[in-house]
Amino acid sequence: MKLDHQQRNLYNIGVSYKKADAHTRGRYSLSKENQIKLLKEAKEIGFEGIFILSTCNRTEITGFAEHPYQLIQLLCKYSDGNVEEFARISNVYKGNEAVNQLFRIGTGLESQILGDYEIVGQLKLAFKLAKKYHTINAHLERLINLVLQASKKVKNTTQLSSGTTSVSYAAVQYIIQNIPSYNSKNILVFGLGKMGKHTCKNLAEYTKNKAVCLINRTEEKAISFVKEHTSIRNSSIENLTQEIANSDILIVSTGSDTPTVTKEHLSSDKEILILDLSMPENVDTSVSEFENVSLVNVDELSKITLETLSTRQKEVPKAEEIIEVHKEEFNDWLNNRKLVPAINALKESLEAIQKDEINFQKKKIKNFDENHAEILTNRFIQKITTQFVKHLKEEETSVNDSIQIMSKVFGKS
Repeated sequence: MKLDHQQRNLYNIGVSYKKADAHTRGRYSLSKENQIKLLKEAKEIGFEGIFILSTCNRTEITGFAEHPYQLIQLLCKYSDGNVEEFARISNVYKGNEAVNQLFRIGTGLESQILGDYEIVGQLKLAFKLAKKYHTINAHLERLINLVLQASKKVKNTTQLSSGTTSVSYAAVQYIIQNIPSYNSKNILVFGLGKMGKHTCKNLAEYTKNKAVCLINRTEEKAISFVKEHTSIRNSSIENLTQEIANSDILIVSTGSDTPTVTKEHLSSDKEILILDLSMPENVDTSVSEFENVSLVNVDELSKITLETLSTRQKEVPKAEEIIEVHKEEFNDWLNNRKLVPAINALKESLEAIQKDEINFQKKKIKNFDENHAEILTNRFIQKITTQFVKHLKEEETSVNDSIQIMSKVFGKS
């Protein structure tokens, strides 16, 4: 696939919790490695701007293309998804709708738990990765910066993120609400990414449980973490099966492309609650075949904390007002960018006339004051250009038509 030079539009394509359950979303999830491969290929085939957001709730690609299918092909190539299924469960936004989608995502309005601001950090990382591989153009850079500005204002001036709620928080609340004597149960946290860290901190804060064990595939990170959180002990990945056998609750947040916990890690007669916070799912769903195993994924966890969410729901109109202000700023910037070539072309034409006329008058008029003539004609050029800008900014004005007219009037014969 090679892009040609046809007109390109901004598209946002992807899958989210709204139409796809956790298992289905997992097929479209993109690992860091595959995100890099996708960005590199996009650069090679001619995409001028593209970035990827892949989280537990969504995988979306935003970029400029002649047709959204070009982005969909890339997503399906580097994930386990397919185009036919994508058509049934996807969202495809174009132009202003794509812009609006990014603002809603960045301000927490599209989070599975309304107002969950973990998405902001994920958006920043997605932007940083795309910049590293040179797939961010001026258009996307301006858009994402304004999305982040809007997000900051929503967080600081509304109650949309009031109360503590996130998937990691919901996991701990699920334990508190469903497990008797939760503060004395043996809890194993497997995985120390951002989600795992939040989970460990929430366990310490809300359960006061002193029997929390942490296992991470990179043991050095776990050792460093437990030095700062002395109520938690760490164990080696080699002890995973034994530690699971000793646990009443297992929380998995390993961020792998494939299951890290399978039936082989469990005993069929062991009663255990497993909370899978990963995307794609890192606990093989076949473990549910064991009668004593209860498996809960991110979709089920996101249904709790309703009281907090009802408070947040009332703040949505305020967040939407803030979004509108920043969208208008983005549209003004876009319109001004469109005007620049026309304005520059007009100024160049007028300056060429100015130069020719001053040279002509120098030869014709004795003691001709070239400096005064330049001052006077520069003022004329500025006034004419200002009027031209006003003309272009009028609602019914076509920039392309105006450029053609100015070319005919001032163009060289």
